[in-house]
Amino acid sequence: MAQGNNSIKKILTVAFALCVVCSIIVSTAAVALRPMQQTNQELDRKSNILNVAKLYESGMDIEETFRDKITARVVDLRSGEYTDQFDPDTFNQFEAARDPATGRTLSGDQDIAGLSRVENFATIYLVGDVDDPDQIVLPIRGQGLWGSMMGFLSVEGDGNTIVSITYYDHSETPGLGAEVNNPRWQAQWEGKKIYEEEGDLSPEIHLTKGGASSEYEVDALSGATLTSNGVTDMLQFWMSPEGFGEYLAKFRSGITQEEAQQADVELESEGA
Repeated sequence: MAQGNNSIKKILTVAFALCVVCSIIVSTAAVALRPMQQTNQELDRKSNILNVAKLYESGMDIEETFRDKITARVVDLRSGEYTDQFDPDTFNQFEAARDPATGRTLSGDQDIAGLSRVENFATIYLVGDVDDPDQIVLPIRGQGLWGSMMGFLSVEGDGNTIVSITYYDHSETPGLGAEVNNPRWQAQWEGKKIYEEEGDLSPEIHLTKGGASSEYEVDALSGATLTSNGVTDMLQFWMSPEGFGEYLAKFRSGITQEEAQQADVELESEGA
C-alpha cells in the first residue's frame, strides 16, 4: 500500500533539502558579513588604543583621531629597532608567533606569561612625534585564571613611566579577575615606574597584596590571586628583553630611535 506524503523517503528528502538551503543561507551570510565584522574588530582595536592613551572621547570620529594622533610601527623585539620588513597596518603578530620564520618557542624559564611561542616582531603605536613620542602603546598578553588576557599598556616617551593599562579580551570571573576592566583599578597605574635604573632591563613593576607602597607596585585584585599573578607575569615578560625591553631601553637612554639606528649603521660601516 502506498504511503503517500508520509513515506520515510520523502521526509528524509525534505529534511535534507532544508539542511542544504539553511547551510547555503548561513554560509552566504557569513561571507557577506565578514568585511563588516573585520571593520568592527579594527574599530574596536583603535578605540582601545586611543582609550589606553587617554585620547578617547565619546562620540569622536575614531578613524580620523587615530589617523591624526597615532603612528603604527613594527619593531624587531630582538634588537629593539624598527623594521620596514612588514606593513604595520596589516602585520598580524599572532600569526607571526606561530610561523617558525617570524616566531620562536619559549623555554620553561622564559615562558612566565604562559605563551608557549612568541613573535619576533610586534606592532607598537606612537602618540605624537615618531622620533620623540609622547606615549608608546604596547600590546601585551598572557594567561589569567581561565584563559588568555589581551590588552595594551601605554608608556610615556621616557620608556619607563606608565600612562594606563587596558584589557580588551579576557574570560576572568566577574567581580573578581574581571576587575582588570574597573576604571578605579586601572587609575592606579598612572605614574607607576617599570624599571628601577636607567640601564636595567629587569622590570620591577608588579601587583602586590596589602596595598602598594612604592612606585613599582599596584594593588592586587581582591579575591583574584591567580589573575593578579597573571598580570604581573605578563608585564614581567613583555617589559623584559624577551619582549619590549630592548626597545624601551633606547627611550630610557635619552637617545631617539632615529639616532640609535643611525649609530648602528655607523658602527656597521666602521666594522666593514
